[in-house]
Amino acid sequence: MERTLNPLGARFGMNHGARHIDYGIGQFARAFIADLRTRRLGMRGISVGRTALAGIVCALAMLASPALAAKRVALVIGNNDYRNVPKLQPAVNAARTMGDPLRQLGMSVMVAENQTRQDFSRTLLAFDRQIEAGDTAFFFYAGHGFEIAGQNYLLPTDVPAATEGQEELVRDASILADRIVERLQNRKARTSILVLDACRNNPFERKGTRAVAGGAGLAPMIELPEGVFSVFSAGPRQTALDRLSDNDSNPNSVFTRIFVKELLQPGENMVRVAQRTRRIVSEMAETVRHKQVPVYFDQMVDDVFLNGLAKAAQPKPVPTEPAPKIAALTPVAPLKPPSNEALNAPIANFSRHNGGWTVVFSIADPALGISWRMNESDEFKETGFLDTLDQRTRKRMPNPAIELSADAPAATIQMRYVDANGEMKGPFPIRFDPETALIRDQRKILDMTATSWLSFRQFNGLLGYYTHLMSYRCAIREVKIGIDSSVPDRTLKMPPCDPRDPVAIPSNATPYLKLPPATKTVSVELTYRDGSVSEIKSFRR
Repeated sequence: MERTLNPLGARFGMNHGARHIDYGIGQFARAFIADLRTRRLGMRGISVGRTALAGIVCALAMLASPALAAKRVALVIGNNDYRNVPKLQPAVNAARTMGDPLRQLGMSVMVAENQTRQDFSRTLLAFDRQIEAGDTAFFFYAGHGFEIAGQNYLLPTDVPAATEGQEELVRDASILADRIVERLQNRKARTSILVLDACRNNPFERKGTRAVAGGAGLAPMIELPEGVFSVFSAGPRQTALDRLSDNDSNPNSVFTRIFVKELLQPGENMVRVAQRTRRIVSEMAETVRHKQVPVYFDQMVDDVFLNGLAKAAQPKPVPTEPAPKIAALTPVAPLKPPSNEALNAPIANFSRHNGGWTVVFSIADPALGISWRMNESDEFKETGFLDTLDQRTRKRMPNPAIELSADAPAATIQMRYVDANGEMKGPFPIRFDPETALIRDQRKILDMTATSWLSFRQFNGLLGYYTHLMSYRCAIREVKIGIDSSVPDRTLKMPPCDPRDPVAIPSNATPYLKLPPATKTVSVELTYRDGSVSEIKSFRR
């Protein structure tokens, strides 16, 4: 057993044949000892006596004690030495390259190389034990990946060769990518980051045979659970470049060499890291006439910064006209579920229109009447009744909506209701912040009407109209488009938000852009006021 120390902490490496697992100190120390007692991490023929084991435990305890509170764990896997499908060159090196910067970012890192199906399962089990509720879990895989029927599989080194009709052999012998996400969710990781540099050619293609029914590249992972962020080295049905040419001496794939650099950029969140990686990789691939556009899928609860906090705001030029107040809003906090004590408390939905605000109360219980007031000093006002009978109470249904003026200030609305037994419930406080409510309302509309973001018209040439985006611009920080490109690289100019009349489009605004006559598609990406980024939507003529 080899042990080396570096300024970032202790590192323990084990090498047996083609398999290698590298544990960062900290939470992995306990699992290391447990695995030596049971499976010995797949290493055969190694035994540890009680005395030696006790010494190792003590040594690890002393070295690991400062790191036991670490909340960032990572598993990095690289597979090169495939037995039955084409071997790879850069995958193992990519894993080693990825491990070092992750340690620099304060993560406890496991590195595993050339994993068979059994090794892969054991390594995942060891990784599971390091994850506690609230942790950030980082998973990186370089090697062969394969898509079958819309699902992505990571191929161990002993995956069998297969031909047409033998897809089941591949599925049974491989690791389902969705299953890795599920495991991280089961461990209650707050943030899970999944990075796959596995979008290569079909490894099952053989001369003179029909290949397994699957696709080159990987399928998109769109339906991710909350708190998960994934990055693929190439887009759907695209393949990733291991190198740019025969003269390319870089030992890493094109994606990994760029992603590692961007990951270490201080003050950049994961969305920005993925965006910059996508742009640079796609530009490099275009130099050799290859289409490779990395993609990311974002369901994170909040911004995740792996290297420091957000960059300080850069000095901005003095604007020619005063900036609207809404531009200075702080990010909108993600919605959180209520506590158990408030599960039955009424909630409110705020909707902004030209005349003001409509507030709709939602009450879990049948109600005989609803009343409200803006401040504790005001009198309660009844909402009245609808010309509708409530089948639960057999009485007229109370009106669940109220109206507020367009200039209504931030305040706490107090709402109460009479339940079916005639008992008064409440009052319940409901916070009204017009600026935050406006952003959330327009963001919701944009999410539900994504197919209306852009439309095409022929009028003295080809025009692309983004009137819809301009109408709900108060929720948008930036709009980027790509003309005949899946990578949005051009920023659309949007007029400032007018909180007094948010939907109206200024008379001097131009809600369209002129497009080249041969344009076939336009991609659109929105950055919202809360800092989140939309999926890239593609609009075809």
